[in-house]
Amino acid sequence: MSTLRRMCWIFPDRESTRATAMWHTFFWDMYAEVAAELGISWTMHAPDAVTVDGLRPGEPRVYVDGERVTPDDTLFITALYSLPYQSMDVFNQYALYAVLEQAGFYLPFPPWLSPIANDKLATVLHLADSPVPPIPTLRIGTGRDVGKHLYEVALGGLTYPAIVKPAGWCGGGGVNLARDAEEIRGLASLAQGGDTTLVVQPYLGDGTVDYRVYVVNGEPYAVMKRIPEPGSPVANASRGGAMEFPPVPPELAAATAYFAEKLPIPFFCVDFLFDGERYWFSELEPDGVIAPDFGDPARALQRDVTRARWTAYRDAHARHHDTRELVTL
Repeated sequence: MSTLRRMCWIFPDRESTRATAMWHTFFWDMYAEVAAELGISWTMHAPDAVTVDGLRPGEPRVYVDGERVTPDDTLFITALYSLPYQSMDVFNQYALYAVLEQAGFYLPFPPWLSPIANDKLATVLHLADSPVPPIPTLRIGTGRDVGKHLYEVALGGLTYPAIVKPAGWCGGGGVNLARDAEEIRGLASLAQGGDTTLVVQPYLGDGTVDYRVYVVNGEPYAVMKRIPEPGSPVANASRGGAMEFPPVPPELAAATAYFAEKLPIPFFCVDFLFDGERYWFSELEPDGVIAPDFGDPARALQRDVTRARWTAYRDAHARHHDTRELVTL
């Protein structure tokens, strides 16, 4: 019997009213609905909603919006979010994740993996021996001395056009095409305004397709294929890309065992790019959006993948709970 009753998603509470309404319809409401079918609540909370009473040595008490929660009945979903309007929350997210882990809570996405998954170069370095080759990547800091162009020492081997994008954002935001080093200079000077670190990657060509593989308990569960609009360098749905849900390509299914070994967590997404001839490993998304198939009014695939994700979390929480009990004994 599972003792899990709550899944609390820690997410900076800074969305606009328009974005909040869109995300509720797109997947938040589905997440809560499927969790309820499993007898679990799924709720979203800003980092400051969590209060921890550590006055009793070895007996921390944790409250979410004033309500007591325990490691037995609650898990926290703690993937890092660092979009520009969330930047002031980054440290609070990291610190809270560490506190919750030390307090004994099960975190399906552990804190040590946050910087690896959030920074695109850290991701490809951590998974450099992937059977699907990582896309070549270089990283540029954009602080007060960006006008000195010191980063250009690394641009000698770059081919153009090149993709320039933030190192830690998501959803296709900030992705640009640079046709020469001068355009990289311009993008870096703009990024300086928000101290936004950039990554630069070779452009694989018009029509490059994005495949997101949903991995549950180490197995490829489903895939979302995203096709860019003509002339767009990015295939995200938020940038006008079209979505399809084909069978998992055999090459990507075969590679899943490698990613599951390197990432021993119950659910994550791996994004691959296909340039028409070969696949490239692109990004890791531990909290990747389970998008709806708008061609199906019942949204059966989205519901199925979400149920598999929550079930995997519930089972992993039970194993964590049993391990804690053994340690206590």
